[in-house]
Amino acid sequence: MAVNAAGARLEEQWRDILSVHARTMCEIDRALHPHGLGASDFEVLDMLAAEAPAEGDQCRVQNLAGRVHLSQSALSRLIGRLEKDGLVERSVCMEDRRGVWVALTRKGRDLHAEVLPLQREVLARTLS
Repeated sequence: MAVNAAGARLEEQWRDILSVHARTMCEIDRALHPHGLGASDFEVLDMLAAEAPAEGDQCRVQNLAGRVHLSQSALSRLIGRLEKDGLVERSVCMEDRRGVWVALTRKGRDLHAEVLPLQREVLARTLS
């Protein structure tokens, strides 16, 4: 009986985590939609801003892949959309032709700075 109760508590905690995550992602999507971004778009811009803080700095896509909750192909498509929108630039790594670099453009940095307070406000509200 104790095993069933412990299992039920774990299951309830897990469902609570999933609920908070889903609610938070939806709120971020709503807040950023007027700016043409979704939660995953912002997450990549935010990681790039942290990993490559100076203009011209680059980050390997492989480094992002281990940190975002997207498949490699979904991340590649997302970066392609961000590139099409002029928010990032991609380039091939000369040392390893399989590697791809990605960098925020000035437009990407400006948009990130503009929406960062909106995303943080959502996090403060939903995670408090």
